[in-house]
Amino acid sequence: MSNDATAGNSTSTLGHLALGLTLLAFGIGSTGVVDHVGAADAAGLATWVGGVTLFLVGLLALRAGSTGEGTAYAALGAFWFTWGTGVGDSGSAEAAGLFLLLWALLALTLTMASGGSGLFGQGVYGLLFVALLLLGIGALADNSGLGKAGGWVAAVAGLAAWYGATAAVAGWPTSLARGSRAAAAS
Repeated sequence: MSNDATAGNSTSTLGHLALGLTLLAFGIGSTGVVDHVGAADAAGLATWVGGVTLFLVGLLALRAGSTGEGTAYAALGAFWFTWGTGVGDSGSAEAAGLFLLLWALLALTLTMASGGSGLFGQGVYGLLFVALLLLGIGALADNSGLGKAGGWVAAVAGLAAWYGATAAVAGWPTSLARGSRAAAAS
C-alpha cells in the first residue's frame, strides 16, 4: 500500500482538513438529521475555517509554486467565505440556487483538473460537484428532498477530505499501489 495522501505536504493536509470539516458541518446541517441544526448553523465554520483558512492555504500553495492546489484552495476559500457571510441575508431561494450552481461549475473544473491526484483527490471534488448540483437544483425547484440528498453527498465528501488529511498526518494509506494489487493477486 502506498501513502499518497494527495501530495502529502502541509498545505495540502491543512487544506483537506479545513475543507473536510467545513463540508461535514455544512452537509450534516443540510440533511436535517440533527434536530434544530441547519446548514446556516455552519456559517461561522464556513467563514473562518472554510473561507479564510482555505484562502490562506491557497495563497501559500501558489507561493510555493503549486498552481493547481493553490487555485483550488483559494477558490474554495472564496466560495465558503461568500456563503458563510451571506447566510441569513434576504436573498431569494432562486438566488441561493443560482449561487450553488455557479460554484458547482468550480467543483466540476476542480474534478477535471485533479486527474493527476488519483481517484481519491478527484473523488472529493467530484462529490462536492454532485452536492452543490443537488443543493442548487433543490433550492431552485423548492425541493427539500434534493437539498437533503445534496447534504448527504456533501457530508460524504467532507469525510473523504477529512480522511485524506488524517491519513497524511497519521501515515495511513489512501490507495493501493499498482504493484501491491498484482502481488496480492498472485
